[in-house]
Amino acid sequence: MVKKILLFTLCLSLFYIPMGFAKSKIKIGLMCPQTGSWASEGIDMKKIVNLLAEDINKKGGVLGRKIEIIDEDDGGDPRTAALAANKLCTRGIVAVIGTYGSSVTEATQNIFNENKIIQIANGSTAIRLTEKGYKYFFRTCPRDDEQGRVAAKTIKKFGFKRVAILHDNTTYAKGLAEEAKQNLEKMGGVKIVFFDALTPGERDYTTILTKLQSKKPDVVFFTGYYPEAGLLLKQKKEMGWNVPFIGGDATNNPDLVKIAGLDAAKGFYFLSPPVPQDLDTPQAKAFLKAYQAKYHALPGSVWAVLSGDALLAIVKAIDGSKSTDPDKMAYYLHYKLKDMPGLTGKISFNEKGDRVGDLYRVYKVDDKGNFVLQPKD
Repeated sequence: MVKKILLFTLCLSLFYIPMGFAKSKIKIGLMCPQTGSWASEGIDMKKIVNLLAEDINKKGGVLGRKIEIIDEDDGGDPRTAALAANKLCTRGIVAVIGTYGSSVTEATQNIFNENKIIQIANGSTAIRLTEKGYKYFFRTCPRDDEQGRVAAKTIKKFGFKRVAILHDNTTYAKGLAEEAKQNLEKMGGVKIVFFDALTPGERDYTTILTKLQSKKPDVVFFTGYYPEAGLLLKQKKEMGWNVPFIGGDATNNPDLVKIAGLDAAKGFYFLSPPVPQDLDTPQAKAFLKAYQAKYHALPGSVWAVLSGDALLAIVKAIDGSKSTDPDKMAYYLHYKLKDMPGLTGKISFNEKGDRVGDLYRVYKVDDKGNFVLQPKD
C-alpha cells in the first residue's frame, strides 16, 4: 500500500512540474547604461521596455506566459558590459535587448552568441557588428555606412568645401568618421582638412578646438557622443569661433543643449532617425501617449525607443515561432519577420541581422533648444 501511495505521489509531481513550467515567466534581459555619461539613455530604455512589457502582460503575455524584464547596468563601459552579459546569461533569459554604444555592445556579442541568446541592440550602429556572422545578433538601429552616405550628402548639399572630421576613437565614432570621409572623397569637390580624434570624458577641449580652428574648415563633422559634443559647442562659443558643427546620431540627446547652453547649441545640425515627437506610426502615437501619461515627459531620444522595438521583435519571434528556442527565434527574425509595425516604423531584418530600410533624417537645434526636423530632399 505504501508503495502504491509513493508511486501515485511521484506521478502527481511529474504531472505538475510541466504544468508549472508552462506558466512560468519568459525572462528577457535588458542591458543599458544606467550610470555613467550615457545614463539618461539607459534610464529611458528601462522605462520604455518595462512599460511595453506591462502592456503585453495585461493582454495575456506571449504563448500564455507573462514576460519578466531582467535588467543589468553596463555603465556605458565595455568591461562592465562584459560582466553584466555574463551575469544575465545565468538568469535564464531567452533574449536580451541592448545596448546603446557600439564598443559596449561589441564586448558582449561573443558572450551572448556562445550562450545561444538572441541579442537585439538598439543604438549600436558600427558596421562590423553585423559583419562577424553571429547568428543570434540583430539590431533595430541602422548602420554607419547608411549614416556616412547621408552625412556626405548633407555636407555637399550645404555647399561646404573644407571639411574637418573629428571622432573619439570608439568603435562607432571612428567607423562613422571613416565612412563619411570615404563618401566625401568619392563625391569630389570637397577637401578633408582635418581627420583626428579627441579623448572622451575630458572637461577641456580648447587645445583640439584651437588645432581645428587653425585648419580653417567650413564645417566640423563630429561623430562622437552628446556629452563631448555639448562641451565642444560650449567651448568653441567661448573662443569666439563660429564655424558650424554637424553631429552624428549619437549627439541626439536633449542633454546636449543642457551641456552646451542654449546660445551655443542653437544652429547645431545632427543626423538621426526621427526623434520621438516626430514618430508618426499609430503604434508610436499610442505608446508615446501612454509613456507621457506615466512619466509626464517624452523619451529623450529615439535610441531608447528603438529598445522598445527590440522587445516587440523578440515577442513577435517567440509568438511567430511558437517557441523560445534560440535557433527557431533566430530563423524567424531572419526570414519570417516582414514589415512588423514597430514604434519607429516597419521592422524587418536581413541575413546579417541588420534592420532593413532608410531611417536617417537631418535635424537642427532651434533658438529654443528644440530639435527641428529639416525638409527631406
